[in-house]
Amino acid sequence: MCRTIPLVTILLASAGLLAHGQQVFRSAVDLVHFGVVVTDKQGTPILGLTSENFEIVEEGKPQTIQFFAGGDPASAPPLHLGFMIDNSGSMVNDIADVRTAAIKFLNTVENVTDITLTDFATEVRVARFGPDDYPRLIERIRSRKPDGYTALYDALGVYLNGAASLTGDKILVLYTDGGDTRSAITQSELLDLLKVSDVTVYSIGYLQHQGSARYTQQQILTRFAATTGGQAFFPTSLKELDVLYGKILGEIAGRYNLGYVSTDPTMDGSWRDVRIQIVGRPDLKDVKIRTRAGYFAPYKPS
Repeated sequence: MCRTIPLVTILLASAGLLAHGQQVFRSAVDLVHFGVVVTDKQGTPILGLTSENFEIVEEGKPQTIQFFAGGDPASAPPLHLGFMIDNSGSMVNDIADVRTAAIKFLNTVENVTDITLTDFATEVRVARFGPDDYPRLIERIRSRKPDGYTALYDALGVYLNGAASLTGDKILVLYTDGGDTRSAITQSELLDLLKVSDVTVYSIGYLQHQGSARYTQQQILTRFAATTGGQAFFPTSLKELDVLYGKILGEIAGRYNLGYVSTDPTMDGSWRDVRIQIVGRPDLKDVKIRTRAGYFAPYKPS
């Protein structure tokens, strides 16, 4: 199913999330989920860790890990992959190479429950495909002619709103060649939405046509990714795309998924800082851990 999303819908969706600044109360017991990537100094994912190698501390209080998966695709939670592609007018000269790399990436990724394709220009279009729908997915990627402005923030807001109801591991790969020029959502509002969400974002910004604005756009895309525990990449040539997609595939395969029930039963929607670290492995004291910095507690209206 493909949908073109009006701007008013985006505003209503984002306003609903930001009104409380947290996830909506669902049950008396909510499992807090964190996707985690552990890498060495060279950025290579470290595999083979167990739940005993992780420590979770929420607001200074240790938590008990009650769900763990990592290194074994058979035990991993459902993977919902989002792929977002810029179809604005500035893409007209590069779109063929960008589509070829994207299709190769999507044909390579494994163990995916579904893929949500979001393409954006002045408007935002969203379609979700199951594993048996790849021919339609590829056709959708190839079908739209680049045109219009760049509603990047709106596109991210739409995707995050749709992903909120999904259960499992949620990863979004975003490709764009420039900064936002059209959105109704502001950058600040979008950052709040990213903090509310449990989606991990990987940003790819091909910004060679941006001139002096390139560095500002790099900072923005890096901040979006870092807020979610993801990573941003900035190729200087479209030939680098296959290599970057390969790095993302490696991180997807090397992700650990940790879940726990907070010892704090308060349902006030407040932000809670969370620190995840490696324990019991002195040989891994210099590793880098990427994940989100915390979460908003469940909110139950009085």
